[in-house]
Amino acid sequence: MLTGTINPGDEPRPGAAPLVAEPAALADRGRELPALAEQFVSSPRGARFARRLAVRRMEEWGYPAASDASCTVALVVGELAANAVRHGRVPGRDFGLRLALDAAAGLVRVEVADAASGKRPPTAPPSSHPEGESGRGLLLVDALAVRWGAGPRRPVGKTVWAEVLVPIEPPRWRTSGPGTSASTATTSG
Repeated sequence: MLTGTINPGDEPRPGAAPLVAEPAALADRGRELPALAEQFVSSPRGARFARRLAVRRMEEWGYPAASDASCTVALVVGELAANAVRHGRVPGRDFGLRLALDAAAGLVRVEVADAASGKRPPTAPPSSHPEGESGRGLLLVDALAVRWGAGPRRPVGKTVWAEVLVPIEPPRWRTSGPGTSASTATTSG
C-alpha cells in the first residue's frame, strides 16, 4: 500500500530493476491504479523521496523512468516539493503529495500541500534574473504544465497543483528483439 509517511530508511534500493511487464498489461495498468497520496518529512530529503516516488508511480502507470512524461512529472514534483520545503515549512508538520492520472484526458495532476497558510505562491511565475540563485522553479512549472495554481488546504495550509500532459497510451516496453534488453523502453509506432 502506498499511503503513509516516507521515512529516511525507506529509500528505494540503488540499482533496483525497473518495472518490466507485458505491453498489454502496461496499457491497462495506468487506468487501474488509484491516485497516489503520501506524506513526507518537510526537508530536502523528503522532497527527493517525493520525486522518486512520483517516478515509481509513473512506471507503474506504464511510463518508464526515462520517458518524457515521467521526467516532466518528476521535475514538476521536484520543484513544487522543494518550494513546499523551502517556503511552506512549518516545524513539526509534513508536506503532502498527490498524483492522479486521468488516462482518458492524457493528464497527470500533481498536488503538493503544506501547512503554511500565510505564504501563497504568486498567481503568475515571477520573472527571474539569470544571475539569481533561485526563483526559477515556478518558471519551470509554468513552462512544463498545461496549467497550475494554488488553493487553500483544509484545515490549514495551501495546495499548489499542476497538470502535465502525458501520452494517452503509455509507451510500450519492448522486451525482446535485435539490440534490445529487458529494460529498454521504446514507444510503439
